[in-house]
Amino acid sequence: MPNIAPQVSVAKAEIRRLGKVFSGAAAGTPAALQDIDLSIEDNEFVTLVGASGCGKSTLLRILAGLEHHTSGEVICNGQAITGPGAERAMVFQHYSLYPWLTVMENIKFSRMLKVNREDLSSSDVEAASGRADALLNLIGLAKVAKSYPSQLSGGMQQRVAIARALMGRPQVLLMDEPFGALDAQTREVMHDLILHIHRMEKTTIVFVTHDVDEAIYLGQRVVLMEPRPGRIHSIYPVPLPERREQDMKHSAPFRELKAEILKHIRVSSGMTTDLDLLDQISQQGEAG
Repeated sequence: MPNIAPQVSVAKAEIRRLGKVFSGAAAGTPAALQDIDLSIEDNEFVTLVGASGCGKSTLLRILAGLEHHTSGEVICNGQAITGPGAERAMVFQHYSLYPWLTVMENIKFSRMLKVNREDLSSSDVEAASGRADALLNLIGLAKVAKSYPSQLSGGMQQRVAIARALMGRPQVLLMDEPFGALDAQTREVMHDLILHIHRMEKTTIVFVTHDVDEAIYLGQRVVLMEPRPGRIHSIYPVPLPERREQDMKHSAPFRELKAEILKHIRVSSGMTTDLDLLDQISQQGEAG
């Protein structure tokens, strides 16, 4: 029988010994990022969570090519990241839609730029239009294609921003607290929507959040970071099936992982010390 070489899993993104020190930082200021090692697989959904100042958004911006690192290396598809690239798209917390453009025009915006219209054939234009229609249906906004951002709710606007990011078929979708400004009910809808998009588009997603429930519910792995300097403390595989349902948030595995992550965030942020101090003050007041 012929020898068949085993298939080797190739990471979509590799972060090796990554460090970031902001220029102009005062002497003795801890590094924003230090010795970050992380491998992200193709079509994986990874969430980053941690106390304020742990560098999770900075790490995401480096992956996007919007920030430069000061040591180590970051690689996507085998190529070093030195700036933004078409294979990576980013969705921010603020929707950043163009108010003078309709929903459809916002989604097609990158295709409207002159640099992206050069050498386009009629079949390319037709394919782009079909892609925009497909994305509108995917995010459930086909009925408001001709509406303007001011006529949409916050959740709808963020759906448009996600569709716009997906327009160019990026291999990696980077999301920086995209649902942070939404109310709890809308967030739950957006959670299930982005999981549906992940299944349909098969895009690698790296998602930054401060919400532990969100990190666990969405991620296949949760990367827990800690501050001063920003670094990875632990990486947790999420003990949930691929298809998620909101009721899973009440399951024992979910609650146990949440408790473990929250405990460490409280310690690394100094919150535990603050709570102990408040408890002491309260006891002193009762004694007096």
